[in-house]
Amino acid sequence: MTRVLIGISALMLAGCSMTPAYERPAAPVPATLPQGEAYAPRPAGAQAGLAWTQLVQDARLRTIIDRALANNRDLRAAIANVQSARAQYRVQRAARLPTITADAGASINHRNDARLDNYSADIGFSAFEIDLFGRVRSLTQAALESYLATEEGARATRIAMIAETASAYATLAADQDLLALARQTQASAQRTLDLTRTLNAAGLAGKLDVHQAETIVEQAASDVAATVTQVAQDRNALDLLAGAPVEDALLPQSLDSLISGIARVPAGLSSDILLQRPDVLQAEHQLKAANADVGAARAAMFPTISLTSAIGVASTALSSLFGSDAFGWSASPSASLPIFGGPNRGNLDYSKAQRDLYLAQYEKAIQTAFQEVADGLARAGTIDAQQVAQRRLVIASSRAYDLAEQRYRAGIDTFLTALNSQRSLYNAQQSAIATDLALVNNRVLLYRVIGADQ
Repeated sequence: MTRVLIGISALMLAGCSMTPAYERPAAPVPATLPQGEAYAPRPAGAQAGLAWTQLVQDARLRTIIDRALANNRDLRAAIANVQSARAQYRVQRAARLPTITADAGASINHRNDARLDNYSADIGFSAFEIDLFGRVRSLTQAALESYLATEEGARATRIAMIAETASAYATLAADQDLLALARQTQASAQRTLDLTRTLNAAGLAGKLDVHQAETIVEQAASDVAATVTQVAQDRNALDLLAGAPVEDALLPQSLDSLISGIARVPAGLSSDILLQRPDVLQAEHQLKAANADVGAARAAMFPTISLTSAIGVASTALSSLFGSDAFGWSASPSASLPIFGGPNRGNLDYSKAQRDLYLAQYEKAIQTAFQEVADGLARAGTIDAQQVAQRRLVIASSRAYDLAEQRYRAGIDTFLTALNSQRSLYNAQQSAIATDLALVNNRVLLYRVIGADQ
């Protein structure tokens, strides 16, 4: 039996692999991230990406993200997928080693007043495939890469969930500001309408002025109703991401105060950072798994060699079951090879086609990552200037409205001029809030698309 085991070990050690040598494909994107008028200057050699705890410095938002990491159902599902893939890998890895089994039995028969006893005890393994051509090894490698791909997918889900929670929180802050602005505008317009009606009753303003004043009141009232709905929906979205209702004490105070609580994300210059994005790594592990499947399909073209063996004892008397004369062993090697027909050639062609598919998906993942980062950097390079200009527009619009209202009350200009100035101010204030939200979302976006959650 010892000689048999030594022979098996030699065959296993001599086994070759049919898996093609893997080399990481060249990234189909430029070596550096884009630069130009739309992009802010970036220092060379700077480390790209931030941990989310460095990105989010607002204490309320940090608390909500911590809850989401613990309670979000999408994240729980991703973790469950990782655990399932890990278990499948362990099952496949176990096929590389024999399964040792132990059996014991006894039979007692009576025939013509004679008793025939037979006792046995065996230990061995059955139908163990000797991986001479690396088929089982390739399948194990494919299972490992699939597990690693699932793990990177879970990391991508975690990063995306953090980014979505931060964006949802900022959106809620923006809509709360828009609601406050709409209510403020409605109250101001109502005062103007009341004054215009008084002037009309005194014969100092026409009916047209009254109706024009009513338009801004009703527009603001409509905006209030729509934004109340939007704020409620924002709360529902935040509750879903957090995995539980978020209490009022954790809601944002204002979008302006949140801006200082979201850090800028460095991007660096090299596009190599994209190769470490979890979705890109996931695509690469899937490519490696497909490459290993090619090796398994190739090995299936060669004979499958398996061995069944056992050592044990057998005796007609239980007392002498473990005596020296009761020992015995057996080994039953077998080999099989399809001569005609069979699916092996088709399986090999299929595995090669799947490898080409995952290669294309890997390259597409890199290209998509490059575009997303480039788009985010283009927005980051101009959003600060846009925010400054938008806030100056609000100041100029406010001054224009104050002057137009004074000129109307002094009888110098028509009410339409004052009304248009009020509408311009309202639109400028709404646009300023939208620009602030775009600034916050751009910082969160760069955190997600760079994907280097350190």
